[in-house]
Amino acid sequence: MSAASCRLTEDQFLCSICLDVFTDPVSTPCGHNFCKTCITQHWDVKVPYKCPNCNDVFNTRPELRVNTFISEMAAQFRQSAQQKASSSSSEQQVSKPGEVPCDVCTGTKLKALKSCLVCLASYCETHLEPHLTMSGLKRHQLIDPVENLEGRMCEKHDKLLELFCKTDQMCVCMLCTVLDHKTHDVVPLKEEYEGKKAELGKTEAETQEMIQKRRLKIQEIKRSVELSNQNADREIAEGVQVFTALMESVERSQAELVHTIKEKLRKTEKQAEGFIKELEQEISELEKRSSEVEQLSRSEDHLHLLQSFTSLNAAPPTKDWTEVSVCPPSYEGRAVNQLEETLSQQMKKPFEAELKRVQQHEVDVTLDPDTAHPNLILSDDGKQVHLSIVRKNLPDTPERFDTCSIVLAKQSFSSGRFYYEVQVKGKTDWDLGVARESINRKGKITANLQNGYWRICLRNKSDYTANASPSVRLSLKSQPEKVGVFVDYEEGLVSFYDVDAAALIYSFTGCSFTEKLHPYFSRSLNNGGKNSAPLIISPVNHTE
Repeated sequence: MSAASCRLTEDQFLCSICLDVFTDPVSTPCGHNFCKTCITQHWDVKVPYKCPNCNDVFNTRPELRVNTFISEMAAQFRQSAQQKASSSSSEQQVSKPGEVPCDVCTGTKLKALKSCLVCLASYCETHLEPHLTMSGLKRHQLIDPVENLEGRMCEKHDKLLELFCKTDQMCVCMLCTVLDHKTHDVVPLKEEYEGKKAELGKTEAETQEMIQKRRLKIQEIKRSVELSNQNADREIAEGVQVFTALMESVERSQAELVHTIKEKLRKTEKQAEGFIKELEQEISELEKRSSEVEQLSRSEDHLHLLQSFTSLNAAPPTKDWTEVSVCPPSYEGRAVNQLEETLSQQMKKPFEAELKRVQQHEVDVTLDPDTAHPNLILSDDGKQVHLSIVRKNLPDTPERFDTCSIVLAKQSFSSGRFYYEVQVKGKTDWDLGVARESINRKGKITANLQNGYWRICLRNKSDYTANASPSVRLSLKSQPEKVGVFVDYEEGLVSFYDVDAAALIYSFTGCSFTEKLHPYFSRSLNNGGKNSAPLIISPVNHTE
């Protein structure tokens, strides 16, 4: 038999019931052929007796006899097909663990190329051919090979799952829609598939965006570490330049300064490494999820996508990195301050450099009239505050101080560094610093660290105090006429400077800030007119 004749008669040697080569072929009165066992079993359960191909109905069950001619031809075809399968099996892939095997192959199972949703079977290249050539089988729905095709049948009604119940979020068969899901919102499987696939696309896009944001955050952290290194190098160089000219005691202080700076840099780098490691872990988890979403979104198997959609792993827990940053550590006000009494002249230069550095963090500060005590008078530009003996009639709002002559700035800060300067010239009493936003503003107030104040104050023209715990009396060589206030929120540092003398007055270190900070001002008492000069928020003079 030639290859051409074999090709022309292949369809005629396949039973339309079992889809395999005829075994004991018999002919019905209408002229169609079937395996004797197949048609016999079909008529055993189907009444009346009809031809499975043309649906002709027979009044009585036809007597069937084996068609010897077709039987011989089928035998030849079977032999030819086996030889063909044998010769091509080496070219086809043998099914490996995890791959879907062909359901028709006997002996060595080849890898299935497609699964049929009508036949509920998977086929290798050879056994798939009838579905590609026979007109009746061409109408069957083929999908990429999947296991457990029985799972695509309704367990209750043994019919194909081809609809989706939106009410119960489950796949159902046609019979389900007229019984258990009669009043539910039911749509074709394909319609729900398209919707879920669109959701997967959106999820994938969001995941990719999250990955990109974290990559950008890594770059930001790395840039911060580079800046930290530059600052550290500069600080070390300046420290070395100053301390190498001093006595042996100064050299010990130099080593302490270098150690402090390096330790802060180490902590900054360690913090950055922790953030980067956490970000990379999140990226790994997100990329894994992205891969799963992408793989599922490429599936053309409606049922598989819908059944897998609800079981798709929830998005991995991630941190909101928007406010996370690594700020270069502050190096102001450390070992140099400890040598102030014995090295005041030698340390003049580094304090000048230190003041210049903190002045780079200047912010525009204005007084908030809604917080001002009724005896305080603010200038129109919000830069000056006077004390009046006349109490103004103002609404007693929760923001306003009603007993202590205090006013806060409008501006608040919850991160980073900021610096401002206040002129105190001619005053005998004043308070300056920062305060938590949640401080008590009614009645008698104790402005200490425990209550959320970080301040220094002047009393009786010469008594300077820092409200540390316990309070620290400050010994100053000269009376400051302009005071600079510097805050490093992350470092927990509040420093006060005599601007004209370029000297550090006092530093609060190791502070723990957990909420917004407002610049804080108190005019104190008028002191018989001796303290009438205003507090003035001054612009910073950036000298070379």
